[in-house]
Amino acid sequence: MITIDVVLDVAGILKSCKVTGHAGAGPKGYDIVCAAVSILTKTALKTLTGREGIIVRVPAGVPERGRFGMETDYTGNGRDFLAAAGAFLLEGLVSVSEAYPDYCTMNIHNERRK
Repeated sequence: MITIDVVLDVAGILKSCKVTGHAGAGPKGYDIVCAAVSILTKTALKTLTGREGIIVRVPAGVPERGRFGMETDYTGNGRDFLAAAGAFLLEGLVSVSEAYPDYCTMNIHNERRK
């Protein structure tokens, strides 16, 4: 089972994404659920990394097989791009978890105003 935990800031912008586990929906190298989650998360990471106005932190040892994580933040000019990229990632991950609920679960948390 893949478990996805996403945190959105008070404005609904991606703050962090953590993925753990293996779907087990097919043999290694042929698991479409793992492939979908991997492609979405790794593409989001590559798209955001090095983008002006966006800060990306990746925990040590990540990404590795069965584990992914990133934390994001932005300065003024990075807000809109992070909002769009985060919305795309979220929509893709939600679609996978809805299509394959026996292999992938997703939790979305919203930060509260202080």
